[in-house]
Amino acid sequence: MTEANPDQPSAILDELTWRGLIAQSTDLDELGRMLGDLTTLYAGFDPTAPSLHAGHLVPLLTLRRFQRAGHRPIVLAGGATGMIGDPRDVGERVMQTAEAVADSAEKIRLQLERFVDFDESPTGAVVVNNLEWTSKLSVVDFLRDVGKHFSVNTMLARDTVRRRLESDGISYTEFSYMLLQANDYVQLHREYGCSLQIGGSDQWGNIIAGVDLTRRVAGDSVHAMTVPLVTAADGKKFGKSTGGGSLWLDPEKTTPYAWYQYFLNTADADVIRYLKWFTFLGREEIDRLELVTAETPHLREAQRRLAAEMTTLVHGQANTDAVQVASQALFGRAELTDLDEGTLAAALSETTIAEFDAGATPTIVELLVGTGLSESNKAARRTVGEGGAYVNNQKITAEDWQPAGADLLHGSWLVVRRGKKNLAGARIG
Repeated sequence: MTEANPDQPSAILDELTWRGLIAQSTDLDELGRMLGDLTTLYAGFDPTAPSLHAGHLVPLLTLRRFQRAGHRPIVLAGGATGMIGDPRDVGERVMQTAEAVADSAEKIRLQLERFVDFDESPTGAVVVNNLEWTSKLSVVDFLRDVGKHFSVNTMLARDTVRRRLESDGISYTEFSYMLLQANDYVQLHREYGCSLQIGGSDQWGNIIAGVDLTRRVAGDSVHAMTVPLVTAADGKKFGKSTGGGSLWLDPEKTTPYAWYQYFLNTADADVIRYLKWFTFLGREEIDRLELVTAETPHLREAQRRLAAEMTTLVHGQANTDAVQVASQALFGRAELTDLDEGTLAAALSETTIAEFDAGATPTIVELLVGTGLSESNKAARRTVGEGGAYVNNQKITAEDWQPAGADLLHGSWLVVRRGKKNLAGARIG
Protein backbone atom coordinates (compact mmCIF):
# COMPACT_ATOMS: atom_id res chain seq x y z
CA MET A 1 0.00 0.00 0.00
CA THR A 2 1.34 3.43 -0.94
CA GLU A 3 1.86 5.83 1.97
CA ALA A 4 0.50 9.36 1.85
CA ASN A 5 3.27 11.75 0.79
CA PRO A 6 3.35 15.23 2.38
CA ASP A 7 5.63 16.41 -0.46
CA GLN A 8 2.96 15.50 -3.03
CA PRO A 9 -0.28 16.11 -1.15
CA SER A 10 -2.37 16.58 -4.27
CA ALA A 11 -1.22 13.45 -6.17
CA ILE A 12 -4.53 11.68 -5.57
CA LEU A 13 -6.44 14.86 -6.47
CA ASP A 14 -4.43 15.15 -9.68
CA GLU A 15 -5.39 11.59 -10.59
CA LEU A 16 -9.05 12.14 -9.79
CA THR A 17 -9.00 15.34 -11.85
CA TRP A 18 -7.64 13.77 -15.04
CA ARG A 19 -10.08 10.92 -14.62
CA GLY A 20 -12.91 13.46 -14.38
CA LEU A 21 -13.97 12.15 -10.99
CA ILE A 22 -14.35 15.41 -9.05
CA ALA A 23 -17.81 16.93 -9.50
CA GLN A 24 -17.94 19.18 -6.41
CA SER A 25 -15.70 19.69 -3.41
CA THR A 26 -14.90 21.90 -0.48
CA ASP A 27 -11.69 23.94 -0.81
CA LEU A 28 -9.33 21.83 -2.93
CA ASP A 29 -6.19 23.57 -1.68
CA GLU A 30 -7.08 22.84 1.94
CA LEU A 31 -8.14 19.31 1.01
CA GLY A 32 -4.86 18.75 -0.82
CA ARG A 33 -2.85 19.85 2.21
CA MET A 34 -4.86 17.55 4.46
CA LEU A 35 -4.20 14.63 2.12
CA GLY A 36 -0.47 15.10 2.69
CA ASP A 37 -1.04 12.99 5.80
CA LEU A 38 -2.94 9.75 6.17
CA THR A 39 -6.61 10.75 5.97
CA THR A 40 -9.68 8.75 6.94
CA LEU A 41 -12.62 9.16 4.55
CA TYR A 42 -15.98 7.51 4.08
CA ALA A 43 -18.82 6.87 1.68
CA GLY A 44 -22.26 5.60 2.62
CA PHE A 45 -24.48 3.08 0.87
CA ASP A 46 -28.11 2.66 1.91
CA PRO A 47 -29.38 -0.95 1.78
CA THR A 48 -32.58 -0.19 -0.15
CA ALA A 49 -32.07 -3.48 -2.05
CA PRO A 50 -30.17 -6.68 -1.19
CA SER A 51 -27.40 -5.83 -3.66
CA LEU A 52 -25.38 -2.89 -4.86
CA HIS A 53 -25.73 -1.99 -8.53
CA ALA A 54 -23.37 -0.62 -11.17
CA GLY A 55 -24.16 2.98 -10.27
CA HIS A 56 -22.62 2.47 -6.81
CA LEU A 57 -19.24 1.59 -8.27
CA VAL A 58 -17.91 5.09 -8.93
CA PRO A 59 -17.92 6.21 -5.26
CA LEU A 60 -16.90 2.73 -4.12
CA LEU A 61 -13.94 2.56 -6.50
CA THR A 62 -13.00 6.12 -5.55
CA LEU A 63 -12.63 4.88 -1.97
CA ARG A 64 -10.30 2.24 -3.36
CA ARG A 65 -8.26 4.87 -5.22
CA PHE A 66 -7.81 6.81 -1.99
CA GLN A 67 -6.75 3.64 -0.19
CA ARG A 68 -4.17 2.87 -2.88
CA ALA A 69 -2.86 6.42 -2.40
CA GLY A 70 -2.23 5.74 1.29
CA HIS A 71 -5.49 6.71 3.02
CA ARG A 72 -7.99 4.78 5.14
CA PRO A 73 -11.52 4.20 3.80
CA ILE A 74 -14.65 3.61 5.83
CA VAL A 75 -17.60 2.05 4.04
CA LEU A 76 -20.88 2.79 5.76
CA ALA A 77 -23.91 0.55 5.37
CA GLY A 78 -26.94 2.69 6.12
CA GLY A 79 -28.94 0.36 8.30
CA ALA A 80 -30.71 3.37 9.85
CA THR A 81 -30.95 5.76 6.90
CA GLY A 82 -32.04 2.83 4.72
CA MET A 83 -35.19 2.54 6.83
CA ILE A 84 -35.98 6.21 6.14
CA GLY A 85 -34.99 6.74 2.52
CA ASP A 86 -33.48 9.81 0.90
CA PRO A 87 -36.29 11.95 -0.59
CA ARG A 88 -36.74 11.44 -4.31
CA ASP A 89 -38.41 13.70 -6.83
CA VAL A 90 -41.73 11.86 -7.02
CA GLY A 91 -43.61 10.20 -4.17
CA GLU A 92 -42.71 8.69 -0.83
CA ARG A 93 -40.55 5.59 -0.75
CA VAL A 94 -42.13 2.34 0.38
CA MET A 95 -41.04 1.78 3.98
CA GLN A 96 -39.08 -1.44 4.40
CA THR A 97 -39.19 -3.56 7.53
CA ALA A 98 -36.24 -3.47 9.89
CA GLU A 99 -35.62 -7.15 9.12
CA ALA A 100 -35.47 -6.53 5.35
CA VAL A 101 -33.09 -3.60 5.77
CA ALA A 102 -30.86 -5.59 8.13
CA ASP A 103 -30.73 -8.49 5.68
CA SER A 104 -29.86 -6.17 2.79
CA ALA A 105 -27.25 -4.38 4.90
CA GLU A 106 -25.46 -7.65 5.65
CA LYS A 107 -25.47 -8.72 1.98
CA ILE A 108 -24.16 -5.33 0.92
CA ARG A 109 -21.47 -5.46 3.61
CA LEU A 110 -20.17 -8.68 2.07
CA GLN A 111 -20.15 -7.08 -1.38
CA LEU A 112 -18.30 -4.01 -0.12
CA GLU A 113 -15.49 -6.17 1.20
CA ARG A 114 -14.53 -7.18 -2.35
CA PHE A 115 -13.48 -3.69 -3.35
CA VAL A 116 -11.22 -2.40 -0.58
CA ASP A 117 -8.53 -4.08 1.52
CA PHE A 118 -9.43 -4.99 5.10
CA ASP A 119 -5.95 -5.70 6.42
CA GLU A 120 -4.45 -4.65 9.75
CA SER A 121 -2.38 -1.82 8.25
CA PRO A 122 -3.02 1.88 9.02
CA THR A 123 -4.92 2.09 5.72
CA GLY A 124 -7.02 -1.03 6.35
CA ALA A 125 -10.68 -0.39 5.56
CA VAL A 126 -13.48 -0.41 8.12
CA VAL A 127 -17.15 -1.31 7.61
CA VAL A 128 -19.69 0.34 9.90
CA ASN A 129 -23.47 0.41 10.12
CA ASN A 130 -25.09 3.69 11.17
CA LEU A 131 -27.80 1.76 12.99
CA GLU A 132 -25.17 1.21 15.71
CA TRP A 133 -25.35 4.83 16.91
CA THR A 134 -28.68 5.98 15.47
CA SER A 135 -30.64 3.29 17.34
CA LYS A 136 -29.23 4.62 20.63
CA LEU A 137 -30.21 8.22 19.90
CA SER A 138 -33.33 9.39 21.73
CA VAL A 139 -35.75 11.81 20.10
CA VAL A 140 -34.84 14.51 22.63
CA ASP A 141 -31.11 14.04 22.05
CA PHE A 142 -31.64 14.07 18.29
CA LEU A 143 -33.55 17.36 18.42
CA ARG A 144 -31.11 18.99 20.87
CA ASP A 145 -27.80 17.73 19.47
CA VAL A 146 -28.59 17.59 15.76
CA GLY A 147 -31.80 19.41 14.94
CA LYS A 148 -30.85 22.69 16.63
CA HIS A 149 -28.00 23.20 14.15
CA PHE A 150 -30.25 23.13 11.07
CA SER A 151 -32.28 25.91 9.53
CA VAL A 152 -35.63 24.79 8.13
CA ASN A 153 -35.31 27.51 5.49
CA THR A 154 -32.11 25.90 4.20
CA MET A 155 -33.66 22.44 4.21
CA LEU A 156 -36.72 23.69 2.32
CA ALA A 157 -34.46 25.17 -0.35
CA ARG A 158 -33.13 21.75 -1.34
CA ASP A 159 -34.25 21.00 -4.91
CA THR A 160 -35.82 17.62 -4.19
CA VAL A 161 -37.72 18.93 -1.16
CA ARG A 162 -38.91 21.98 -3.07
CA ARG A 163 -40.19 19.87 -5.96
CA ARG A 164 -41.99 17.53 -3.57
CA LEU A 165 -43.64 20.45 -1.78
CA GLU A 166 -44.85 21.73 -5.14
CA SER A 167 -46.43 18.36 -5.95
CA ASP A 168 -47.64 15.78 -3.43
CA GLY A 169 -45.76 17.00 -0.37
CA ILE A 170 -43.17 15.25 1.79
CA SER A 171 -43.35 13.45 5.12
CA TYR A 172 -41.34 14.57 8.12
CA THR A 173 -39.67 11.14 7.98
CA GLU A 174 -38.03 11.77 4.61
CA PHE A 175 -37.55 15.46 5.38
CA SER A 176 -35.35 14.47 8.35
CA TYR A 177 -33.09 12.19 6.27
CA MET A 178 -30.54 14.98 5.80
CA LEU A 179 -30.12 15.32 9.57
CA LEU A 180 -29.54 11.60 10.08
CA GLN A 181 -26.91 11.47 7.34
CA ALA A 182 -25.22 14.59 8.68
CA ASN A 183 -25.00 12.99 12.11
CA ASP A 184 -23.15 10.04 10.57
CA TYR A 185 -20.27 12.36 9.71
CA VAL A 186 -20.16 13.65 13.30
CA GLN A 187 -20.05 10.11 14.69
CA LEU A 188 -17.36 8.92 12.27
CA HIS A 189 -15.24 12.00 12.91
CA ARG A 190 -15.55 11.46 16.65
CA GLU A 191 -14.87 7.71 16.56
CA TYR A 192 -12.39 7.36 13.69
CA GLY A 193 -11.08 10.85 13.00
CA CYS A 194 -12.85 10.81 9.64
CA SER A 195 -12.36 14.13 7.85
CA LEU A 196 -13.55 13.54 4.27
CA GLN A 197 -16.86 12.26 2.92
CA ILE A 198 -17.37 11.31 -0.71
CA GLY A 199 -20.54 10.39 -2.59
CA GLY A 200 -22.53 10.93 -5.75
CA SER A 201 -23.11 14.49 -6.92
CA ASP A 202 -26.83 14.14 -6.20
CA GLN A 203 -25.86 13.83 -2.51
CA TRP A 204 -24.01 17.15 -2.30
CA GLY A 205 -26.70 18.81 -0.17
CA ASN A 206 -26.71 15.99 2.37
CA ILE A 207 -22.92 15.73 2.40
CA ILE A 208 -22.29 19.44 2.90
CA ALA A 209 -24.86 19.40 5.71
CA GLY A 210 -22.65 16.82 7.41
CA VAL A 211 -19.58 19.01 6.89
CA ASP A 212 -21.33 22.01 8.46
CA LEU A 213 -22.65 19.99 11.39
CA THR A 214 -19.27 18.39 12.12
CA ARG A 215 -17.49 21.75 11.98
CA ARG A 216 -20.01 23.24 14.41
CA VAL A 217 -20.04 20.33 16.84
CA ALA A 218 -16.35 19.41 16.76
CA GLY A 219 -14.82 22.72 15.71
CA ASP A 220 -12.55 20.87 13.26
CA SER A 221 -11.89 21.32 9.56
CA VAL A 222 -13.52 18.51 7.58
CA HIS A 223 -14.12 18.18 3.87
CA ALA A 224 -16.42 16.79 1.19
CA MET A 225 -16.12 15.70 -2.41
CA THR A 226 -18.60 14.26 -4.87
CA VAL A 227 -18.12 12.14 -7.96
CA PRO A 228 -20.22 12.55 -11.11
CA LEU A 229 -23.38 10.56 -11.65
CA VAL A 230 -22.86 8.12 -14.49
CA THR A 231 -24.85 8.92 -17.60
CA ALA A 232 -24.68 7.72 -21.18
CA ALA A 233 -24.05 10.09 -24.07
CA ASP A 234 -27.39 9.18 -25.66
CA GLY A 235 -29.29 10.16 -22.53
CA LYS A 236 -30.16 6.60 -21.53
CA LYS A 237 -29.80 5.79 -17.86
CA PHE A 238 -26.57 4.02 -17.03
CA GLY A 239 -26.69 0.61 -15.39
CA LYS A 240 -29.97 -0.61 -16.83
CA SER A 241 -29.87 -4.04 -18.45
CA THR A 242 -31.47 -4.84 -21.78
CA GLY A 243 -34.58 -5.95 -19.92
CA GLY A 244 -34.84 -2.61 -18.16
CA GLY A 245 -33.78 -3.78 -14.72
CA SER A 246 -30.78 -2.61 -12.74
CA LEU A 247 -27.33 -4.02 -13.40
CA TRP A 248 -26.66 -5.70 -10.07
CA LEU A 249 -23.34 -6.78 -8.60
CA ASP A 250 -24.99 -9.94 -7.26
CA PRO A 251 -24.42 -12.71 -9.87
CA GLU A 252 -27.75 -14.26 -8.91
CA LYS A 253 -29.52 -11.08 -10.03
CA THR A 254 -27.31 -10.16 -13.02
CA THR A 255 -25.25 -12.96 -14.52
CA PRO A 256 -21.55 -12.39 -15.25
CA TYR A 257 -22.39 -12.87 -18.94
CA ALA A 258 -25.03 -10.11 -18.88
CA TRP A 259 -22.62 -7.88 -16.95
CA TYR A 260 -19.87 -8.46 -19.54
CA GLN A 261 -22.21 -7.87 -22.47
CA TYR A 262 -23.49 -4.61 -21.00
CA PHE A 263 -20.03 -3.08 -20.94
CA LEU A 264 -19.07 -4.70 -24.25
CA ASN A 265 -21.96 -2.77 -25.83
CA THR A 266 -20.79 0.61 -24.49
CA ALA A 267 -21.00 3.37 -27.09
CA ASP A 268 -17.81 4.87 -28.51
CA ALA A 269 -18.87 8.21 -27.01
CA ASP A 270 -18.87 6.72 -23.49
CA VAL A 271 -16.16 4.07 -23.42
CA ILE A 272 -13.11 6.24 -22.61
CA ARG A 273 -14.95 8.04 -19.82
CA TYR A 274 -16.01 4.68 -18.37
CA LEU A 275 -12.43 3.38 -18.58
CA LYS A 276 -11.30 6.40 -16.55
CA TRP A 277 -14.05 6.05 -13.96
CA PHE A 278 -14.36 2.29 -13.55
CA THR A 279 -10.89 0.86 -14.13
CA PHE A 280 -7.42 1.26 -12.70
CA LEU A 281 -5.72 1.37 -16.08
CA GLY A 282 -3.03 4.04 -16.29
CA ARG A 283 -3.22 7.25 -18.26
CA GLU A 284 -0.91 6.03 -21.03
CA GLU A 285 -3.00 2.91 -21.71
CA ILE A 286 -6.29 4.82 -21.67
CA ASP A 287 -4.84 7.42 -24.04
CA ARG A 288 -3.79 4.58 -26.36
CA LEU A 289 -7.28 3.07 -26.28
CA GLU A 290 -8.77 6.49 -26.99
CA LEU A 291 -6.60 6.78 -30.10
CA VAL A 292 -7.51 3.25 -31.22
CA THR A 293 -11.22 4.03 -30.76
CA ALA A 294 -10.91 7.20 -32.84
CA GLU A 295 -8.94 5.54 -35.65
CA THR A 296 -10.42 2.02 -35.76
CA PRO A 297 -13.73 2.08 -33.86
CA HIS A 298 -14.94 -1.11 -35.56
CA LEU A 299 -12.33 -3.13 -33.63
CA ARG A 300 -14.03 -2.15 -30.34
CA GLU A 301 -10.80 -2.79 -28.47
CA ALA A 302 -11.65 -0.28 -25.75
CA GLN A 303 -15.06 -1.89 -25.19
CA ARG A 304 -13.54 -5.36 -24.94
CA ARG A 305 -10.98 -4.10 -22.46
CA LEU A 306 -13.65 -2.32 -20.40
CA ALA A 307 -15.88 -5.41 -20.32
CA ALA A 308 -13.00 -7.65 -19.26
CA GLU A 309 -11.75 -5.25 -16.57
CA MET A 310 -15.24 -4.74 -15.13
CA THR A 311 -16.12 -8.44 -15.09
CA THR A 312 -12.84 -9.37 -13.42
CA LEU A 313 -13.31 -6.58 -10.87
CA VAL A 314 -16.80 -7.70 -9.85
CA HIS A 315 -16.87 -11.44 -10.62
CA GLY A 316 -13.23 -12.56 -10.80
CA GLN A 317 -10.90 -13.69 -13.56
CA ALA A 318 -12.41 -17.19 -13.87
CA ASN A 319 -15.84 -15.76 -14.71
CA THR A 320 -14.27 -13.33 -17.17
CA ASP A 321 -12.56 -16.21 -18.96
CA ALA A 322 -15.82 -18.18 -19.03
CA VAL A 323 -17.96 -15.38 -20.44
CA GLN A 324 -15.35 -14.49 -23.05
CA VAL A 325 -15.34 -18.08 -24.27
CA ALA A 326 -19.15 -18.09 -24.23
CA SER A 327 -19.33 -14.85 -26.17
CA GLN A 328 -17.00 -16.26 -28.81
CA ALA A 329 -18.68 -19.66 -28.93
CA LEU A 330 -22.19 -18.32 -29.42
CA PHE A 331 -21.08 -16.62 -32.61
CA GLY A 332 -18.93 -19.42 -33.99
CA ARG A 333 -15.49 -18.28 -32.88
CA ALA A 334 -15.05 -21.07 -30.31
CA GLU A 335 -16.56 -24.48 -29.61
CA LEU A 336 -19.97 -24.55 -27.97
CA THR A 337 -19.10 -27.94 -26.49
CA ASP A 338 -16.42 -26.22 -24.39
CA LEU A 339 -19.11 -24.40 -22.38
CA ASP A 340 -20.47 -25.90 -19.19
CA GLU A 341 -24.25 -25.93 -18.94
CA GLY A 342 -24.42 -23.13 -16.39
CA THR A 343 -22.42 -20.73 -18.57
CA LEU A 344 -24.41 -21.69 -21.68
CA ALA A 345 -27.75 -21.24 -19.89
CA ALA A 346 -26.66 -17.88 -18.43
CA ALA A 347 -25.55 -16.65 -21.85
CA LEU A 348 -28.75 -17.74 -23.56
CA SER A 349 -30.86 -16.23 -20.77
CA GLU A 350 -29.99 -12.83 -22.25
CA THR A 351 -31.78 -13.87 -25.45
CA THR A 352 -35.21 -15.31 -26.24
CA ILE A 353 -35.46 -18.98 -25.29
CA ALA A 354 -38.08 -21.16 -26.97
CA GLU A 355 -39.29 -24.11 -24.88
CA PHE A 356 -40.23 -27.43 -26.50
CA ASP A 357 -41.60 -30.58 -24.89
CA ALA A 358 -39.29 -33.49 -24.18
CA GLY A 359 -38.83 -35.64 -27.25
CA ALA A 360 -39.87 -32.87 -29.64
CA THR A 361 -37.94 -32.54 -32.89
CA PRO A 362 -38.80 -29.07 -34.23
CA THR A 363 -37.76 -28.21 -37.76
CA ILE A 364 -35.42 -25.32 -38.46
CA VAL A 365 -38.45 -23.32 -39.59
CA GLU A 366 -40.20 -24.00 -36.28
CA LEU A 367 -37.04 -23.08 -34.37
CA LEU A 368 -36.65 -19.76 -36.17
CA VAL A 369 -40.30 -18.84 -35.63
CA GLY A 370 -40.47 -20.21 -32.08
CA THR A 371 -37.47 -18.18 -30.98
CA GLY A 372 -38.79 -15.03 -32.65
CA LEU A 373 -35.86 -14.83 -35.04
CA SER A 374 -38.33 -15.01 -37.93
CA GLU A 375 -41.79 -13.44 -38.00
CA SER A 376 -43.44 -16.22 -40.02
CA ASN A 377 -42.86 -19.60 -41.64
CA LYS A 378 -42.42 -17.82 -44.96
CA ALA A 379 -39.74 -15.53 -43.53
CA ALA A 380 -38.03 -18.51 -41.88
CA ARG A 381 -37.94 -20.46 -45.15
CA ARG A 382 -36.48 -17.42 -46.88
CA THR A 383 -33.74 -17.21 -44.23
CA VAL A 384 -32.89 -20.87 -44.77
CA GLY A 385 -32.87 -20.42 -48.55
CA GLU A 386 -30.54 -17.43 -48.30
CA GLY A 387 -28.08 -19.37 -46.14
CA GLY A 388 -28.71 -17.37 -42.99
CA ALA A 389 -29.96 -20.12 -40.65
CA TYR A 390 -27.62 -21.71 -38.10
CA VAL A 391 -28.02 -24.20 -35.29
CA ASN A 392 -25.06 -24.66 -32.96
CA ASN A 393 -23.04 -22.58 -35.46
CA GLN A 394 -23.71 -25.06 -38.27
CA LYS A 395 -25.40 -23.67 -41.39
CA ILE A 396 -28.76 -25.33 -42.05
CA THR A 397 -29.77 -25.49 -45.72
CA ALA A 398 -32.80 -27.81 -45.64
CA GLU A 399 -36.19 -26.48 -44.53
CA ASP A 400 -37.14 -29.85 -43.02
CA TRP A 401 -33.97 -30.19 -40.94
CA GLN A 402 -34.60 -31.49 -37.41
CA PRO A 403 -32.12 -31.92 -34.54
CA ALA A 404 -30.90 -35.37 -33.58
CA GLY A 405 -30.17 -36.29 -30.00
CA ALA A 406 -26.46 -35.71 -30.58
CA ASP A 407 -27.17 -32.10 -31.55
CA LEU A 408 -28.56 -31.21 -28.13
CA LEU A 409 -25.97 -29.45 -25.99
CA HIS A 410 -25.98 -30.93 -22.48
CA GLY A 411 -28.93 -33.03 -23.59
CA SER A 412 -31.42 -30.20 -24.09
CA TRP A 413 -30.01 -26.97 -25.58
CA LEU A 414 -29.77 -25.58 -29.10
CA VAL A 415 -28.20 -22.27 -30.11
CA VAL A 416 -30.19 -20.80 -32.99
CA ARG A 417 -28.87 -17.93 -35.07
CA ARG A 418 -30.16 -15.86 -37.99
CA GLY A 419 -27.39 -14.17 -39.90
CA LYS A 420 -24.28 -13.03 -38.04
CA LYS A 421 -25.75 -11.32 -34.98
CA ASN A 422 -29.35 -12.42 -34.27
CA LEU A 423 -29.17 -15.09 -31.59
CA ALA A 424 -31.66 -17.13 -29.56
CA GLY A 425 -31.85 -20.37 -27.63
CA ALA A 426 -34.10 -23.40 -27.66
CA ARG A 427 -34.53 -25.91 -24.86
CA ILE A 428 -36.10 -29.31 -25.43
CA GLY A 429 -37.44 -31.13 -22.41
